[in-house]
Amino acid sequence: MAYSFVAGQFGLLAVLLLWHPPHRWVLPASVLTAVWLVGVLGAVWLALGLVSLGRSLTALPLPVVHGELRTGGLYRLSRHPIYTGLLALAWSSAVRAEAPGPLLLAAALTALLWVKSAFEERHLRSAYPGYDGYARRVPRFLPFGRRLRPARSAMGPKL
Repeated sequence: MAYSFVAGQFGLLAVLLLWHPPHRWVLPASVLTAVWLVGVLGAVWLALGLVSLGRSLTALPLPVVHGELRTGGLYRLSRHPIYTGLLALAWSSAVRAEAPGPLLLAAALTALLWVKSAFEERHLRSAYPGYDGYARRVPRFLPFGRRLRPARSAMGPKL
């Protein structure tokens, strides 16, 4: 199953990035520029996520034997920053194609990465006892998907 997720992910990305359908609509230059910036930010987010994992990095949605749970840096903002970066790149590319087919591929990749991340998290919960608490505090993909809540004070809530 783990290999199927990786094959599907890379297959969808390859088709999305290499396919150049005829334009069906024309977007304003300002929209194309904004979407291009989203893609650049996604590429940076992806690269930082890859580097942050260090020896825990693997394409498979399974924890590596010698790995450790990362909860700092980008992993403080998103449980799956690599997937977040991939999605930003995919949606940026799809919108810039100005055709419906690439948008469908980006949607399919989004669904695949959602299911892949759920599969991965089941295994991370088994490998790392603190994963449940981490998952409650940090959103899956988007850093603004759920606000980080400060720890409750020992003195109780403010009135």
